Amino acid sequence: MEDEAEIYDGIRAQFPLSFGKQSKPVTPLEAIHNATRRATATATTDGVASSNSTDSNKDFPSLSSSSKVWLDSLKNSNPTSRGRGNPNPRVSSSSDIVRGKSVRDDDAMVGPPRPPLDSDSVSGGEDDGLMIGPPRPLHIDDDDDEEEDRMIGPPRLAAVNEEDDDDDDQMIGPPPPPPDSRSDDSDAEEGSDGEEGGRYRIPLSNEIVLKGHTKVVSALAVDHSGSRVLSGSYDYSVHMYDFQGMNTRLQSFRQLEPFEGHQVRNLSWSPTSDRFLCVTGSAQAKIYDRDGLTLGEFVKGDMYIRDLKNTKGHISGLTCGEWHPKTKETILTSSEDGSLRIWDVNDFKSQKQVIKPKLARPGRVPVTTCAWDREGKSIAGGIGDGSIQIWNLKPGWGSRPDIHVEKGHSDDITGLKFSSDGQILLSRGFDDLLKVWDLRKVKEPLRVFEDLPNHYAQTNIAFSPDEQLFLTGTSVERDSTIGGLLCFFDRAKLELVSRVGISPTFSVVQCAWHPKLNQVFATTGDKRQGGTHILYDPTLSERGALACVARAPRKKSVHDYEAKPVIHNPHALPLFRDQPNRKRQREKILKDPMKSHKPELPITGPGHGGRVGTTKGSLLTQYLMKQGGMIKETWMEEDPREAILKYADVAAKDPKFIAPAYAQTQPEPVFAKSDSEDEEK
Repeated sequence: MEDEAEIYDGIRAQFPLSFGKQSKPVTPLEAIHNATRRATATATTDGVASSNSTDSNKDFPSLSSSSKVWLDSLKNSNPTSRGRGNPNPRVSSSSDIVRGKSVRDDDAMVGPPRPPLDSDSVSGGEDDGLMIGPPRPLHIDDDDDEEEDRMIGPPRLAAVNEEDDDDDDQMIGPPPPPPDSRSDDSDAEEGSDGEEGGRYRIPLSNEIVLKGHTKVVSALAVDHSGSRVLSGSYDYSVHMYDFQGMNTRLQSFRQLEPFEGHQVRNLSWSPTSDRFLCVTGSAQAKIYDRDGLTLGEFVKGDMYIRDLKNTKGHISGLTCGEWHPKTKETILTSSEDGSLRIWDVNDFKSQKQVIKPKLARPGRVPVTTCAWDREGKSIAGGIGDGSIQIWNLKPGWGSRPDIHVEKGHSDDITGLKFSSDGQILLSRGFDDLLKVWDLRKVKEPLRVFEDLPNHYAQTNIAFSPDEQLFLTGTSVERDSTIGGLLCFFDRAKLELVSRVGISPTFSVVQCAWHPKLNQVFATTGDKRQGGTHILYDPTLSERGALACVARAPRKKSVHDYEAKPVIHNPHALPLFRDQPNRKRQREKILKDPMKSHKPELPITGPGHGGRVGTTKGSLLTQYLMKQGGMIKETWMEEDPREAILKYADVAAKDPKFIAPAYAQTQPEPVFAKSDSEDEEK
């Protein structure tokens, strides 16, 4: 037996420890991302997203503006690929992007450069080619003449067999156009300037939705690292999502209700992402830490003080608020009371500055929105009279605006956004317009974009990471068949680039394009439900939605079984049992006049025999005798004085009670005669 055991151990040592164990099935990432693929992943030549286009020559992908820097660096750092004559180094041919195919030369790649692999272990690519998107798994070929591939970017998704190289269904993201398939229409759309790339790369191929709200999502905030998302709604709640801790169920890890009965109107992270600001319909803004714990709320002002500068805080509901982009102790809020206030988060009981907008007539006009510039040196406010006012923060500055646009919009302004260079200001209003302003000359806007329905006071504008594009959402109109759209505009050309359908029935309110994740966020909803849509592209985006969409919920195992505990209640024993509740029994007794020993009510009106009834008698006999005239009650018709005086003679002649007791001692009264002549007469 010992020899057999030694032989078995010797044979077992030749195999790995995992030999014979069943491996868990793993779902390929490609299948996961195919499940989240959008139907409107391509954009037609007119710039409008479409899912019904059948002509492959007219379908163009969205070229990434956020990856332009990477592509330019690759183009400048690889002279061999530039010298091979690729007419467009930023875009590779469509055959190079098919999953599992060896990489050609002249391919451009999105992402930071990775170190080259060893040529001894990798072959199958051509002369130092650069590939678009994350590197795909390597395929070992028998051809020793081919050289190594240089793969740049995060790891590629799961690969497919080489015989499926020509299958376009295996592609991730929208198919890029071949260099020679550009039509005349696309050239006309790009313009005569002939810039390279021609189109913008917008991550639109895939989509996930963060649900949980019961009304429209009116506030959105993504922290600077891109790991946590905040969404606020008209259902008075704030949901907190963590990409690193979420799985495919996409559930929030915490829900807050800042103020009961007040809508959440804006959310803003601090520059260090350790705290966030919550602005609701109440007059007090709240500060929370990163985990959702309340740090404090700002003081409310005295509503009976007329001068707003003498109040310690806002006296009406807040409309907007933003954290300072550089200083982590300063925030800005605007309110319906007609003022903007700058606060110090370390002191919740006093404000640093009160700003009163310039008005044509004295009164209180609400400030509907506010915004900081990129460096935090200027403040913009949208006033209820349609004007836009900008203040520069400098020593000795006051409430007088440095820039005043009297008729910015014909209705309330819902969103303002500065460009990073501080020269361009975007404004969005209830008048269904988006205006582009040059702050160096604000008499007339540079461009006015019309037909952008807006029904929510929180509709905003956002820039792309490199600020070549800016985007805004549209609302669903009552009789329109077009749903909520996300509209992208070119900043340089000042024209509409693309319209992307987000929801067929819900309006798009807030939007954001995160620079680190390269993902587009859009909040939607109506009176019944709301959600946050996240658009991404597996070949362009990083982390964020990619981290949670591939993380399946942990399956229950045998070790997760928990026996239900048996609870022993000591009060179940008669000795410790509580007395039964006799409330109903007591109420029943109180309704019974006999058991409750209810006293008789006093006489408050006419009656007979000591009782008063509706029949003028408490007994049937008395009632019948009265009706027959046998019993007559005359005391109600008699004079009380006469009824008493008729017994005066009888009492004087035959006293029975008081008079006989004092008869022996009581003197006889003698009354003096009156001298008055009137009394004698």
